[in-house]
Amino acid sequence: MKLFLAIIALLMMSMTGHRSSVDMQISQSWSVDSLGACQGAFWQNGRLFLYGDREIGMIREYKMDHDSILYVNKEYKLTLNDTDVINHPTGIAAHAKLPIFIGNSIRLNKEGTLWKAMIYCVNWEGLLKTGTLDGNLLNTIEDDACIQGTRPEYVPYNGKWYVATADYGGKANEVRLYDPALLQHAKKTSEKGILVKKFTCSPWVQNLHWIPGKNMLVLIQNQIEGRKWRFTFLDLEKSLAAGTEQVIKVVDINERSDELEGFTFLNNTLQGIAVSSSRKNNVNRMDVRWGN
Repeated sequence: MKLFLAIIALLMMSMTGHRSSVDMQISQSWSVDSLGACQGAFWQNGRLFLYGDREIGMIREYKMDHDSILYVNKEYKLTLNDTDVINHPTGIAAHAKLPIFIGNSIRLNKEGTLWKAMIYCVNWEGLLKTGTLDGNLLNTIEDDACIQGTRPEYVPYNGKWYVATADYGGKANEVRLYDPALLQHAKKTSEKGILVKKFTCSPWVQNLHWIPGKNMLVLIQNQIEGRKWRFTFLDLEKSLAAGTEQVIKVVDINERSDELEGFTFLNNTLQGIAVSSSRKNNVNRMDVRWGN
C-alpha cells in the first residue's frame, strides 16, 4: 500500500510539477526618466506602456529593441481640462472589446494613511489618439467595496471575463471580481451585482497580472510595506472556490530592496518587464523559467 501511494504521489507530481516550477530573475535593468515614480507596465499588441505619477498622472509608450527600451515620443496625460484626474494610476484592465478601466489611489492625508480608491472607464483608443482624457473619460467609479486600494486586471471565471482588483495593506486583503458590464455604468462598486466573487490574499499587493496560457493570476507584491520584490503565482479557480489564495509558487527577488510596482509579460511567458518606483534601474527585463 505504501509503495502504491508513493507511485500515485509521484504521478501527481509529474502531472502538476510544471505548475509549481517557476523561477524569475532580472536579466537587464534600465533607468527610465520622466515617469515620476513608475506605477506599472501594460503590454498591448507589441506596444509597451509605462505609467507613473510625475507632476501629473501619465502614460508613456515604448518599444523593445533587442537589448534596449526605446521611448517612441508618445505621452498620454491623465488629465481632464488640464486638471490632473488619475494622479496615481494603479492598473490598466483591457481585454478584447470589453470596457477599459484604469485604477487610481487618491491620498487623503499627508501621512499617507488614508486613501480613496477610484476606477475610471476610459475610451482607450481616444486617449491614445488625443493624448488626454478630454472626451475620453466615460465614467468615474468609487471603489468603496475595497479595503485599501484598487488594481484592475481582467481575468476569466466560469466562462466570462471579470475585472479583478486587490488591496494594498497589512491585513484583511482581498482579490475581488467585478462585473464589467455593470461596473462601466456604476458610481460605486458597492452597488448591487457588481461584486461577483472574492477571496482573501496575502498583503502588499501592488498590481495583478493574468497569464492566459498558464491560467494563473500573479500578485505583484512587496515582501514588506513598500520594500522588496515578491511575485505570488495563484491558481485563480481554486482560490475563488476556497475563498482564500491557493498559492502555486512564491518567487522573491531578494537582490532588490526597492518598491516593486508592476509587471507584465511581453510577447510570451518567458520574458517580462517589472517596474519599481525608484529613479534608477526602475525598468527591468525579467527572464522566467517554467519547469516541465
